[in-house]
Amino acid sequence: MAATTEYRLAAGDVIRISVYQNPDLTLETRVSESGALSYPLLGSVKLGGLSLSQAEQLIADGLRNGNFVKQPSVTIVVLQVRGNQASVLGMVNRPGRYPLEMGDTRLSDLLAAAGGVTLAGSDTIVLSGRRQGKPYRLEVDLPSLFAAQGREQDVIVQNGDVLWVDRAPMVYIYGEVNRPGAMRLERGMTLMQLLAAGGGTTQRGTQKGITVHRRGADGKVQVQRPEMDESMKEGDVVYVRESLF
Repeated sequence: MAATTEYRLAAGDVIRISVYQNPDLTLETRVSESGALSYPLLGSVKLGGLSLSQAEQLIADGLRNGNFVKQPSVTIVVLQVRGNQASVLGMVNRPGRYPLEMGDTRLSDLLAAAGGVTLAGSDTIVLSGRRQGKPYRLEVDLPSLFAAQGREQDVIVQNGDVLWVDRAPMVYIYGEVNRPGAMRLERGMTLMQLLAAGGGTTQRGTQKGITVHRRGADGKVQVQRPEMDESMKEGDVVYVRESLF
């Protein structure tokens, strides 16, 4: 297993710096917008963008080279992650902004922090942000994320990224069915499966002559008479008529 990537300090992070056996050098402070902070004896020190070990080494070198501490042992603890955050929006259980507390926080980690997708959420999720100064967008099929080769899509989340979970596609069924109304369009759902999800036909209903109102590419609604094994499409409106006999 690959080693965990170290967290890199960013503007707004609140940290505690301590030096072993030198309590007067303990400092709790916030990293400024420029990535710098003021540290005793050293003055302005730029830590933004550095890993914790690099920042510890930088302060230790400053104390040693300035002959302030002979063998400084510096420890930095992040008290509040403010600089590195990502947002999760849409159909998740806990939408909001989440700190990226590890340098290798992945898409699945961020989704888990937000409580996962709600029952009304889509199987397709979208991660957007910037990479190397250019707009970045990744569309991920959620079930395949956990398949054998899904690790490739479980990308590392970066500061400022936004994860969006849209509402699941819906179909509608009315007429002589036991549970008419809007229903989630499951992957590969057929007319027969939709009818079953609607509780089947009532005693007055019939499977003969079922019609589907479907919007075409031109935006116009067409009335079709599909077979029972035909796949449903998003937005389909199914009507189950009453039997004449």
